[in-house]
Amino acid sequence: MRVRLVYFAWIRERIGKAGEELDVPETIVTIGDLIAHLSSLGEEYAAAFEVPKVIRAAINEELVEHDEPIAGAREIGLFPPMTGG
Repeated sequence: MRVRLVYFAWIRERIGKAGEELDVPETIVTIGDLIAHLSSLGEEYAAAFEVPKVIRAAINEELVEHDEPIAGAREIGLFPPMTGG
């Protein structure tokens, strides 16, 4: 499956790009699986996703949990915790 990934805040800074198109292996089923896969793609990805539980995600601009399936996703946004104010 090919999906558009969009990175925000310090995730974008650590990876060094705002987003990318990525072919996701069939074994990647959930957001949690995707984050684990991304962290294996190189040092910059490992740095961005070193604490996976704090990463927030959105599928097609809707916030989701890490156990959310990614099937049918057109765009997945990944970002650090948000604060109000």
